[in-house]
Amino acid sequence: MNGRKNVFVTFGFVLSVSLIAAAVSVLCLSYYYSQRQFDLLNAVCGEVAEQEPQTKRIISAALKEYTGAKSDGIGRADFLSELGYSASDFQGSVHGQNIIFIGIGLLTGSLLFIFTFLYRNKVEVMRIRALAEYLEQVNTGKPVVFAASGEDEFSKLEDEIYKTVTSLYQTKDQAVQAKNHYAENLSNIAHQIKTPITAISLSVQRLEQDIGRESLKQVEKQLSRLTYLEETLLVLSRIDAGTLRLGKDDVDVYTLLVLAADNLQELSDSFDAEIDIPELGEMQIIVDLDWTMEAVMNLLKNCIEHNPGGIIHCSYAQNPLYTEILIWDDGEGFAKEDIPHLFERFYRGQNANDGSIGIGLALAKEIIERQNGTIRAQNKPDGGAFFEIRFYCH
Repeated sequence: MNGRKNVFVTFGFVLSVSLIAAAVSVLCLSYYYSQRQFDLLNAVCGEVAEQEPQTKRIISAALKEYTGAKSDGIGRADFLSELGYSASDFQGSVHGQNIIFIGIGLLTGSLLFIFTFLYRNKVEVMRIRALAEYLEQVNTGKPVVFAASGEDEFSKLEDEIYKTVTSLYQTKDQAVQAKNHYAENLSNIAHQIKTPITAISLSVQRLEQDIGRESLKQVEKQLSRLTYLEETLLVLSRIDAGTLRLGKDDVDVYTLLVLAADNLQELSDSFDAEIDIPELGEMQIIVDLDWTMEAVMNLLKNCIEHNPGGIIHCSYAQNPLYTEILIWDDGEGFAKEDIPHLFERFYRGQNANDGSIGIGLALAKEIIERQNGTIRAQNKPDGGAFFEIRFYCH
């Protein structure tokens, strides 16, 4: 509501109140002058009747002829009242006109007041609705420029909202820039690591004939760690930059678990571990098969490495809300103080293996949560690590 509309609304209120006040004033003045007229005529007629008692009938007849009223008696103290007259009898047509004018004034003032009130209320509702729509557009990420509507009681609120939104946009832009910078740094580090990894791989191949196989195993082990670190850093940089595209395919849970276990067959054999995957019927989830399999592999790998010679158990179930995948082992489980930090990047728990980097669980969490899922880790009551994954339908 701009300044002109604000003046119009204020003028409407003032005018309506003025009309109502004027109507009430006219009513009061009309009654006052009628009473004065009545009192004056009453005093005159009473004095005449007192001086000349025989004129009472003449005065009564004259008053009847003037007002059309009827009289049933003559009194001395209040002559006109005893004759049956009142102040309103002397107003005649003026009284009726006054009533009409008063009614028109009251009606006009009331209607104008109601119209002004409804108009003001409508304008305020429109302003509030405009603010709400503006905030909705901001929440959906649409670039919206807020146009000031004028000077009124809403102006300060609009200014503060605009300042807050502008500040939030600036903070968001800074956060995005920092995130992109961080992702770019990770990507650069990963690419820098890739060059020495390639050189080391070629050197190992040349040295196999001159150095003992046992020494080369240590080099190959460190080389594998560097390769995994380089690949994972690249994935994390793509996740942070928002460039990791995840497909949406109908994937059977049993197939997902079997494929993940098959890719870890060599690791399972080295730890003499077994992965138990029961066939519980067809259950579909909408995910990216390759990346979700990568996440599940990281969980299975964690259980295998901490439960050598044991069995890694898998289970899954589905309800109208979500599909649940459970993975657990019978090993030593997590240290209690490590549980809140298990999914943090580069965090290594107390029971972590020497070759652990601390990225696998963090990567699994990123992949699952980007597909409308959740993951939780805890210890089983009877011992062993326990992972719970849920992919929600909506």
